[in-house]
Amino acid sequence: MELNEHNKAEFPPAHTAEHLLNQTMIRMFGTERSKNAHIERKKSKINYNLPECPSAEKIAEIERVMNQLIADDLPVTYEFVTRDTIPANVSLDKLPEDASETLRLVRIGDYDVCACIGTHVNSTKEIGQFRITSTSYNEGSFRIVFKVAE
Repeated sequence: MELNEHNKAEFPPAHTAEHLLNQTMIRMFGTERSKNAHIERKKSKINYNLPECPSAEKIAEIERVMNQLIADDLPVTYEFVTRDTIPANVSLDKLPEDASETLRLVRIGDYDVCACIGTHVNSTKEIGQFRITSTSYNEGSFRIVFKVAE
């Protein structure tokens, strides 16, 4: 089985948190997964297309939901599939054009599934505390800056 090589070293707790945050934003706001994220150990930035800036209460709810998912200790598992057996709810729009025929799906409990070659923790409890350090909104783009504390 031939898979694509990964082109960067990631911080697994923050990268796994990115997956949870994407699904949380989909469920709370009906948006798509972010196509613009910068995930690092010290701080991470991720953008979502939203028609208006979420209220302070909604932003606090994002953080609360994330920390509940982490506390739920959801397992992170992998499944290898070919492109013609991808589940309908898995988007391939972030894959590079030269992505291999065999893809790795990353599942976080029953909460999220997506194609990804990155590094992840074994369960959500390993992420540590999720904290939104700032947010901003500009012309339809909502940015969340967050960090995870091991």
